[in-house]
Amino acid sequence: IINATQVSCAIMMSILSLGATAFRPIAIHTAARNLGATRTSVLQMSTYATFKTTKGDFKAELFVDKLPITASNFADLANTGFYDGLSFHRVINNFMCQFGCPHSKDPKSPRAGTGGPEPGTSFKLPDGTEVTRNGGGNIPDELIEPLSNEPFTLSMANTGQPNSGGSQIFINTVHNAFLDYFNPQTPSKHPVFGKVVEGMDVVKAIEGTPTGPGDKPKEPVVVETIVITEE
Repeated sequence: IINATQVSCAIMMSILSLGATAFRPIAIHTAARNLGATRTSVLQMSTYATFKTTKGDFKAELFVDKLPITASNFADLANTGFYDGLSFHRVINNFMCQFGCPHSKDPKSPRAGTGGPEPGTSFKLPDGTEVTRNGGGNIPDELIEPLSNEPFTLSMANTGQPNSGGSQIFINTVHNAFLDYFNPQTPSKHPVFGKVVEGMDVVKAIEGTPTGPGDKPKEPVVVETIVITEE
């Protein structure tokens, strides 16, 4: 198990920072939701994302019922092809695999890890409420379910500032409890919104890929597409 005492502050900042200049968090969003609202079906409760990568396929369940904003944001980006052709831009063995930056379509881009969705784009929640991403392309923090950053969970990356998550996510490959928003011993706030249920061997293969400067894979690992299904 990794905790804050095992990972230096410098490593923590470099691993999950998405670049504050590229992600300027704006606190006010153009849509909000009632957390007690009835959660019906734009996305069903049993929603899955199949990642088709150059290392093979893996499948994750999205926790749409527990974190409708975060999971619906991800599903919308997948359905619109936002993630198609992007590469894992940061991979650290015994920690996590991060992807979702639009600049990573060019794996050699120095901007890989700093981008997000287009500002002002919208998606719908399970209750039908429309959420519009803010001027930085970000969504509101959804810190409502105490789901720990356990192995093979999908978690939202951010700049460390409030409401700064957008399109970048990471897959935990060990139990990173120090990233839990409800952990009083750490300032990190990374909500878990899904978990890999098939193809764990593919995730481990991605985790084990050789990396160079900036923890970028030497041989790009590309997400060809992500297919969202309801089962």
